[in-house]
Amino acid sequence: MPSLRFKVVDEAFNRKADPVEMPAESPERYYGKQVFNRQKMFEYLPAATYEALTSAIDNKRPLPREVADSVAEGMKRWALDNGAHHYTHWFQPLTETTAEKHDAFVEHDGKGGVVEKFTGKLLVQQEPDASSFPNGGIRNTFEARGYSAWDISSPAFIMGRTLCIPTVFISYTGESLDYKTPLLRALNSVDRAAAAVARYFDPAVEHVRSYLGWEQEYFLVDEALYSARPDLMLTGRTLMGHESAKNQQLEDHYFGAIPSRVEAFMLDLEIECHKLGIPAKTRHNEVAPNQFELAPIFEETNLANDHNLLLMSLMAEVARRHHFRVLLHEKPFAGINGSGKHNNWSLGTDTGTLLFAPGKTVKDNLQFITFTVNVMAAVHRHNGLLKASIASATNAHRLGANEAPPAIISIFTGTQLANILDHIAKSTNDELTDLADKEGISVGVNQIPEILVDATDRNRTSPFAFTGNRFEFRAVGSSANCASAMIALNAAVAEQLTEFKAKVDQRIAAGETLRHALLEEIRALIISSDPIHFDGNGYSDEWKEEAARRGLDCETSVPLIFDAYLKPESVAMFKNTGVFNEVELQARNEVKWEMYTKKIQIEARVLGDLAINHILPVATRYQSVLLDNVYKIRSVFAAEKADSMAAEDMYTIERIAEHIRIIKEETAEMIRARKVANRIESEREKAIAYHDTVLPRMDTIRYHIDKLELMVDNEIWPLPKYRELLFIR
Repeated sequence: MPSLRFKVVDEAFNRKADPVEMPAESPERYYGKQVFNRQKMFEYLPAATYEALTSAIDNKRPLPREVADSVAEGMKRWALDNGAHHYTHWFQPLTETTAEKHDAFVEHDGKGGVVEKFTGKLLVQQEPDASSFPNGGIRNTFEARGYSAWDISSPAFIMGRTLCIPTVFISYTGESLDYKTPLLRALNSVDRAAAAVARYFDPAVEHVRSYLGWEQEYFLVDEALYSARPDLMLTGRTLMGHESAKNQQLEDHYFGAIPSRVEAFMLDLEIECHKLGIPAKTRHNEVAPNQFELAPIFEETNLANDHNLLLMSLMAEVARRHHFRVLLHEKPFAGINGSGKHNNWSLGTDTGTLLFAPGKTVKDNLQFITFTVNVMAAVHRHNGLLKASIASATNAHRLGANEAPPAIISIFTGTQLANILDHIAKSTNDELTDLADKEGISVGVNQIPEILVDATDRNRTSPFAFTGNRFEFRAVGSSANCASAMIALNAAVAEQLTEFKAKVDQRIAAGETLRHALLEEIRALIISSDPIHFDGNGYSDEWKEEAARRGLDCETSVPLIFDAYLKPESVAMFKNTGVFNEVELQARNEVKWEMYTKKIQIEARVLGDLAINHILPVATRYQSVLLDNVYKIRSVFAAEKADSMAAEDMYTIERIAEHIRIIKEETAEMIRARKVANRIESEREKAIAYHDTVLPRMDTIRYHIDKLELMVDNEIWPLPKYRELLFIR
């Protein structure tokens, strides 16, 4: 009898695209409809309150408590007018997801009824249970108090019927327990440090803003097939499955025509994004089958990060409306590309200058070189830390897999910028080579206009690439909170710029001109950070050997990669920039090791269950069918002829038996290794044990299950196969 798999496959393949109701007006009319942005503030707040709130946001100052009640009243009226009847503090605990507790706008009226009420006290601060979130030992069950506090720089929004107020999350003793708090600290630090250097070139600069443009990659699978794969449901990835005969090798999916079901989902998602003020702009097919990408217009980093987290929640909700499930795991399918979340990062002044954009004058280009070289120096100095900022149990499957940046941080600059840096390093004078404008090339067809060629090529094997007016941190994983990478990067650059300015000022005080002082320090940084500069193939084995010779961090074990956070130079950097203290760093690493262990632990449990209770019974049943066939052949035909006719079946029976034996043995060993690791008290040592003793067993078990998939009768194989999961139209 065919397995249940065939029913869900038929259901998936026969599903049609659901219609999406387009809003009657254009996007510019409904964009930000569910956001308490400045337009809504102006409409719902008294003039004095509006001025006080916007001034606090623009000048990065706390909002006076006496103003909070007025803001809360206006925000409540707006929320009620738009159908919301609850409110929540929306924060980012160390789970890589968001958290929220909903309260209704009701209070006793003293007459047996209720009134709708929302005060400044409720807006500004709430009290989540800090011991129930990952905290690395900072909070215990008997000391559970924690606080969430309103981040006025990120606007409130309505999700469903709930007013969501973006907040930070800290412990009763003041340590950060979230991603937003240290991100805001890092952004303030890079603002101060970068603005001080930018004033060498423009004294009018008061602030420097960090900008982020993320590119969210994801997979879609039909909900029926998803529900038939316990591994996808519980871990986000397939723990077994032989690759399809056709996957991405024809390169026909990338930028191909978007399937109608997927396009309907994308359109619905974009409409919801725009209502929530998420500036979704680009959509396309990615390299792997059923893999796609969404990218927005760049925003300030704090808001961009909030929007990415909101998007990930929104994607899951919209996907269910279209009978899909979104997979944000970095490697949901073996043998094809995984998913990343490229972080395009830049800095810009409040006077309108992008600091990584080459200018038209020598002064502008000197500014560009100054900031670019300082970024290179910061990345070189903290390359191990930056790798730790994007490392995880899930991203480990993607990095270094000849499809994504390698597990070694390096910087790609492109030929033109590389030549300029080399010229400066070797120069003995204060001349600065001009940066050429874009050159044109012709394709030799009259009706095709001349194409302007950028000064840099692209290198998709580089984890940190200069791309014209920004740097692209390509190593960030698709399921990650962008804040982790942005905290480390902005803090490292802030430290570097602070030290750079101190050295330049020292030279100026000694009588050197500003230009000479800048170029001398730039020259020293180009030479010292040269090991981080690599424009070649990051996938090659030669590069791994070369990177080790250059002294770059080449560690591949995720639990050991996390050690970079606790190196003396990292602790000093975070302390000096005001981003983390040592207690917070130690606690976060405890959380990172614990989360790594738990994710591998869950995968191992799911794999063991599937192997013993799903795969082996089916393999044994098919083996019995073959044995029965052999028995019948030998009962009917003469011995010599029967042996010849049954030879292939006997060979298959023996191979199945061997695979079954190894799966049973390796599963038993995996369980024993888990039990041994679970008795280890140190979170770091436990994570290392899971990496060294449990993961290898899982790989072996998968190998033999995938071999069985090719041998066992297709009609009785219990789980949807890759060819069914990846080619829904």
